[in-house]
Amino acid sequence: MSAQYDVIVVGSGAGGASVAYKLTLAGKRVLLIEKGPFLPRNASTLDVRRVFIDGVFKNHVPWLDSKGRQFVPGEFYNVGGKTKWYGAALFRFRPEEFKAEPDFDLLGWPFGYEELEPYYDEATDFLRITTFKNEPRLQALLDKITTADPGWELHPLPLGLSHDIVDHPQEAKHFDGFASPSGLKSDSERNLIDHIRDKPNFKLIAGDPVSALVSAPGDARKIVGVQCADGSTYEAHTVVLAAGAMSSPRILQDHLHANGFALECGDLLGANFKMHINSALLGFSPFEDHDMLRKTAVLYNDRFPHSSMQCLGWIDAELLAAQVPPEVPSFVDKLLGKRAIGFWATTEDSSSPKNRIISGGPGGRSIMDYSLDRIPHSVKEHHALVDAWIERLLAAGLVGFNKYMGMAGTAHALGSMVTGDDPARSVVDPHGKVHGMENLYVGDGSPLPRASRVNPSLTIYAWGLRLGAHLAAN
Repeated sequence: MSAQYDVIVVGSGAGGASVAYKLTLAGKRVLLIEKGPFLPRNASTLDVRRVFIDGVFKNHVPWLDSKGRQFVPGEFYNVGGKTKWYGAALFRFRPEEFKAEPDFDLLGWPFGYEELEPYYDEATDFLRITTFKNEPRLQALLDKITTADPGWELHPLPLGLSHDIVDHPQEAKHFDGFASPSGLKSDSERNLIDHIRDKPNFKLIAGDPVSALVSAPGDARKIVGVQCADGSTYEAHTVVLAAGAMSSPRILQDHLHANGFALECGDLLGANFKMHINSALLGFSPFEDHDMLRKTAVLYNDRFPHSSMQCLGWIDAELLAAQVPPEVPSFVDKLLGKRAIGFWATTEDSSSPKNRIISGGPGGRSIMDYSLDRIPHSVKEHHALVDAWIERLLAAGLVGFNKYMGMAGTAHALGSMVTGDDPARSVVDPHGKVHGMENLYVGDGSPLPRASRVNPSLTIYAWGLRLGAHLAAN
């Protein structure tokens, strides 16, 4: 029986959509399968209560942590994946962030920045990355900070946002962590999938999770398709896992377990999991802040070479209430919300083979075995970063507080199927093909050996475009 498709892509986030886009335009027969449904294109995705408090659009499936405790990761399963909900901050990694750094326990890429550069350029174009001028109150605060301590370097934040967003206050206040119903924020559905959706060689299935890989009779290492939760089976010459760094390794782990064999890399499948160390910081001023589009700047400091400090989007009483204990009176939320300005502290987490994603734990629950104790270099730098920024806020007249985002903060999940040349020390090769398997590739953030000091979305887009180009040529 001939294959129905040339390529099946599992997952429609940044990497999966990029692979599908590239291959469809190259004339290949592409099936894109997304676990979740389409999001509504109405104001419900801007509703603070529905999005942040009730979590209507989020994952509700509990996982286990390294100590067997239950928690719910902050994942999203919908067409466009987490790109529908991200803050549209789209950075390039620096050339030095492709190199290994043994002193910080960081793995290196099997190639340098120049290999991804043309795909960074391509993604920059179709995501329409731009910058915005800082609004007056924010600029005044940042001027105080950088004047008092020139070690803080201020840069415009590269954003996948339409400049028309300033004419839509509700969207301007609710793009960071919300899905844009008007398409004012660049994401993989609007900027990639919508451009190929009507192509005759492209098909999208939404709302039907892939439950298993399908292999050739008598050869479990040769992948020929996938099976979905409803029992349907689809065949292809090539399968690309792009379900995210928390899902893709589990799909392969389940296949290996069901067929009784292991890859040469052994326990490295699912290992070296990374998700950044992220903390939200709030500064409270005695004055009300009327700025609207606040997520427009990022700061770096050579004292914290693996870290960055971004401005967060709009903070108001509703958003603040979602982050504080419910017993705090609403009038306090309202009072503080008018005076709050937010920042996002990010530190690259070191590589640890013990930080891992595991399928089929007790009771069938998936496990995220991740502990900060295993990455002391990162923890030390992150604490120093947060303390230094709170000190700077205080000197500028703001009282600062911080909150570590914890285990559920999986927005930047990476690294669980690391790429490399050596099949014994990596899961996929430099082109994303799984070592020791035929026809199976990985197109999401799982192969990234390093997380860098900034959001990884643009690098995942670039990885997916490069993989799509490779498969189209071969």
